[in-house]
Amino acid sequence: MELNRDDAWALLAEYTKGESLLKHALAVEAAVRGYARRFGEDETAWGITALLHDFDYERWPTLGDHPNQGAAILREKGYPEWMVRAILSHAMEITGVTRDTLLEKTLFACDELSGLVTAAALVRPSRSILDLEPRSVVKRMKDKAFARAIRREDLHAGAALLGMPFEEHVAHVIASMREQADALGLRGAL
Repeated sequence: MELNRDDAWALLAEYTKGESLLKHALAVEAAVRGYARRFGEDETAWGITALLHDFDYERWPTLGDHPNQGAAILREKGYPEWMVRAILSHAMEITGVTRDTLLEKTLFACDELSGLVTAAALVRPSRSILDLEPRSVVKRMKDKAFARAIRREDLHAGAALLGMPFEEHVAHVIASMREQADALGLRGAL
């Protein structure tokens, strides 16, 4: 199967109607694409993997159903097994699929962090990612009530999987997401 972003977007939009989940998919895509460039990997393939990582979540939000239902759909549609495996690995605790490849590690590292970065940008007076600094995200992260659904240990584990200092990882995700500020609704009042 030849990977095509338009086809992937159509699949995402077929299963996902909520604006926040669509923007989450775009944010993770931007972050993972940024790492693909950094690591010299296939940006399109990595981006599509990230775009589709939660495409089944709205229909099957129960862990165990998600991402397993999506994996079955992707296989049926002919998506490559390495992509299905990466998507399953982002929920390793449920699926048992370990994070072994660089893509699998990167998807996990960017998933929850992109949500924290988005939340940190939206509470700024500017409501913009363009003036968001990594130290602001780190500071927000220390507040357990802020974006409390995001597991802090996963954020640190993701950076460790990539062999990066945490603040450097945050800076890279911010920079990658800035490239898509308009699509993410994070250009704000600047």
